[in-house]
Amino acid sequence: ADWRDKLKDSKAKIAIDRRIYRAELGNFGDHKPYREGVWELRIDVGPGYRVYYAQSGQAVVLLLCGGIKRSQDADISKACE
Repeated sequence: ADWRDKLKDSKAKIAIDRRIYRAELGNFGDHKPYREGVWELRIDVGPGYRVYYAQSGQAVVLLLCGGIKRSQDADISKACE
């Protein structure tokens, strides 16, 4: 993920990677639905990182984009495209 690779905060990268890994195992933790099948994983580190995803069936999770709380509206719009 380009946005994740640009992060300078190594603790944030680790936290994001852990959340994605747990989601792969079916443990989505703190998440909520938005619109058009887009869901948000909330990561309580730094400025409040978010990973947006959609699920196709029960086994496939598509990571659409990520960002921080401040850019949430734009990130959700991008994920819905």
